[in-house]
Amino acid sequence: MNSRKPENLMRVSFPSRSVNESLSRSLAAAFVALADPTVEELCDIKTAVSEAVTNAIVHGYRDTLGVVYITAALYPGGRFIITIRDRGCGIADIQKAREPLFTTCETGERAGLGFAVMEELMDKVKVRSRLGEGTIVTMERTLKTRE
Repeated sequence: MNSRKPENLMRVSFPSRSVNESLSRSLAAAFVALADPTVEELCDIKTAVSEAVTNAIVHGYRDTLGVVYITAALYPGGRFIITIRDRGCGIADIQKAREPLFTTCETGERAGLGFAVMEELMDKVKVRSRLGEGTIVTMERTLKTRE
């Protein structure tokens, strides 16, 4: 079996309203549940997705309405890859944005831990961004296989 071809694939998009952050968690959980993850893996994935989608809504689109795009794929061997994309303002300095406690939120309501949380919970986190064009966060986790 070709490991480059997913066994299952999901693509969804929704408006960048904060109420849809919980929708994104539920969609990711329902999709990855097909691979029979552990409860810990399921919780970790839901939290990482929540952080990435919240970043797109709060920082990517700021005070405007846009669209958040999610692509999720399950590969042989339990490999799970999820991509969260926005077409918002983009990130000026990705390295700085990935530093714990850094935030572009000026109200003081954000802790600046989103990327740190994603990196702690997932095996790999890749961030690509262009100013004025948006950001793509790709996260990967290999699920434990059960006998």
